[in-house]
Amino acid sequence: MAQFLVRNLDDDVRDKLRELASRQGRSMEETVRDILRNAVVAQSGSQAGLGTRLAKRFAAHKLKAEILELHGQFLESMQAGYSSRGI
Repeated sequence: MAQFLVRNLDDDVRDKLRELASRQGRSMEETVRDILRNAVVAQSGSQAGLGTRLAKRFAAHKLKAEILELHGQFLESMQAGYSSRGI
């Protein structure tokens, strides 16, 4: 694995990265790696859809059931009274 050193990073940016990592329960290094990975994938346009990524992830567990596509469906939260329809 390669190493990457960033010099002259604003203190505010560093602090916000630290806060983000803390909220996600991850190290700052892991958070920055994820941000960089997602930025490169987004630029390349080669990222597969969520369903494809989920199917690939569960394939290792020998999932046999078909994962159905639910286009135009709204997600309902487990919390009472909240719906993504209000967003």
